[in-house]
Amino acid sequence: MSTGIGTGIELWDLSAPSFLHAVPAFMEIYRAAMDPPADQVQGRRAVMERHSTLPRFHAVAAIALGGTDPGGTAVGFAYGFHGHGGQWWHDVVTEELRRRDPTAVSAWFADSFEIAEVHVHPRWQGIGVGRAVLERLAAARTERTAALSTRTGRTPAHRLYTSAGFVAVLPEFSFPGSPDQPFTIMAARLPLRRSDPVPPAGRSRAWPWTG
Repeated sequence: MSTGIGTGIELWDLSAPSFLHAVPAFMEIYRAAMDPPADQVQGRRAVMERHSTLPRFHAVAAIALGGTDPGGTAVGFAYGFHGHGGQWWHDVVTEELRRRDPTAVSAWFADSFEIAEVHVHPRWQGIGVGRAVLERLAAARTERTAALSTRTGRTPAHRLYTSAGFVAVLPEFSFPGSPDQPFTIMAARLPLRRSDPVPPAGRSRAWPWTG
């Protein structure tokens, strides 16, 4: 299957059970891409596992074919779910946004798809993998908007999201417990602004990409 992101890369949609089975591989990508403190890794894994239980969860994996693994190697992933009150990220962000601009809460978060993670292994960055998984993840959503957080600054992630139509609704925001790590809260109307060519639709697969 050609995905428009180079020979040998395929995109697969994952159900929650398949995502949970793939979490160890995704954590390796997360560690390589984000270089988090060692004491935060297990906590992040627990968060990812908990997220898979949220309403309308959906995940996409980018798989590099060939090499030593006949089933392919995960090199990127993204996932999200329907955002609503009672979820930690949603409540923290909308509380601050309501304080700054009450009208923006209904505009961006009344019917939103929360994109929780988009990561690509550094060895596979710069060839369109991140854009491909983001676009595939958002393509089938029926929510009115999508929302996410990304580290503040002129980063490749920020450029990707901006090019896909995201705008900063909270340009600099610190989550509780992390006052020294500013984030930008971004949101976009769905469907996202797409690149060309568009990765074709794919069928769901179960980890480890066989059967």
